[in-house]
Amino acid sequence: MKLNRIIQACCCLAALPLAASAQTTVENVNPPTSEWGPHMGSRELTIGANGSSNRDLDSSAGGGAASLGYYLTNHWEVAVRQTVDYANPRGTGGNTWTGETAAALDFDLAGQGAIRPLVGANVGWNYGSHVTNSGAAGLEAGLKFYVSPRTFIMPMANYGWLFHHSRAIASRFSTGIWNWTLGMGFNF
Repeated sequence: MKLNRIIQACCCLAALPLAASAQTTVENVNPPTSEWGPHMGSRELTIGANGSSNRDLDSSAGGGAASLGYYLTNHWEVAVRQTVDYANPRGTGGNTWTGETAAALDFDLAGQGAIRPLVGANVGWNYGSHVTNSGAAGLEAGLKFYVSPRTFIMPMANYGWLFHHSRAIASRFSTGIWNWTLGMGFNF
C-alpha cells in the first residue's frame, strides 16, 4: 500500500520540528521576536511532503517537495522549487509520476515574529509519465510557524494551472488544480 507509506512519511516529517525544538538551549528559549526568521540576504531551504488534487477534489496524488530561496529584502523572497508526485489513478492502466520545477516570488506579510503569513506566485515547467510536458503557473499562500529563530513548519496551498503557450496563461486558469505542501524550513 503506497498510500500508507506516503502517510507514514508525512507523519515523520511533521515530527521533525518537535525534534528541532527539543534541541533548543536555555539561552535562546525566548529570543526577541525581531531575531526570528529571515532578513535581507538570508537563504532558505525547505523540505516537505506535497500533494495535488483536481478542482473537484476527486482525483489526487502525493509526493515530495523541496525549495531553495534567497531574501532580496526582509519581505521579498525568490525561490526555486522542485516537486515530484506519484499517483495510481483508476482507469489509466498504471502508475504515473510527475514533476514540476518552478521559480517563485513570495511576499512575507509580517516582517517580524514567530508566525509569518506569505503570498506569492510561481511559474515553471511540468513533466512526467502520462502527461504532456507544459508550462505551469500558480498563485500561492502559506504560513510559517517558527519553532526556533531559524527553523519553521510551513503549510502552503497553491492553485496552479498548465499551459502550452504564453498567450494561454490567463485562459487556462479555470482548469487548474490544487497543490498543497507541509514542510519544514531552515534560514541560514
